[in-house]
Amino acid sequence: MSLLVIEQLEKSFGGLKAIGGIDFHVDEGEIVSVIGPNGAGKTTFFNAISGMLPSTGSSEHRPIPDFGTIKFMGENITGLAPSEITRLGIARTFQNVRLFPNMTVLENVMVAQHSRSRQGVWGTILQTPAFRKEERKIEDRAKEVLGFFGSRLVGYRFDQPAYVLSYANRRRLEIARAMATDPTLLLLDEPTAGMNPRETGELTGLINRMRDELGLTIVVIEHEMRVVRDVSDRVVVLDHGVKIAEGSYEEVSTNEDVIEAYLGRDTDEGSP
Repeated sequence: MSLLVIEQLEKSFGGLKAIGGIDFHVDEGEIVSVIGPNGAGKTTFFNAISGMLPSTGSSEHRPIPDFGTIKFMGENITGLAPSEITRLGIARTFQNVRLFPNMTVLENVMVAQHSRSRQGVWGTILQTPAFRKEERKIEDRAKEVLGFFGSRLVGYRFDQPAYVLSYANRRRLEIARAMATDPTLLLLDEPTAGMNPRETGELTGLINRMRDELGLTIVVIEHEMRVVRDVSDRVVVLDHGVKIAEGSYEEVSTNEDVIEAYLGRDTDEGSP
């Protein structure tokens, strides 16, 4: 069953078409990689799904795609606010890590669950028994999520501010925060960027485990082709905002249009 279905998605900025009529789907339990050269429209594509397109007009109107529909579990989510999309079960990470640097590791993950908390402002202010009970539950869930990453983010790390973590651990923490929203669909924007080969290998294994052990459906934007090869059930290739290829890793990696998009056309082609 298709969990996410996108039809004829379009978005332009100042006359530049960032997304040009993309059809896309993700089936439940799949890991789909979205690849393409810089400027292909990949992050704009994620922004459209997660309700985070940058504003181009009046502040009174939240930006939405120019055309097309985005359906998640059969519900049209086109134009919904990011908070609404998160509550429905879509979480994401970002190309540039976005953590709360002065909050602890544990707090960074706990805060993600407040989108699903039931205690209101008065419960928080008055520290009611119901609020304290829910807060303990949120803390336990945060520790459980962090434990998925092995020893990297547990123990004394719980109380460390996020800014002291290594770059790789900050990336892991951002993924943990997304996982803590209890998503059905997880969007990972270049999760291995800036990691060394060992760290990249570890995270590749974690992406597979998130699907196999936690049952998550995952869409990954990734430049590292070894990661794409090792995690993907299917690969979609974008170039200049349009889909130019789709299929298995083996199929797209030998596709002439894909090779040209990444490497460019031979400048001597057709010369005498």
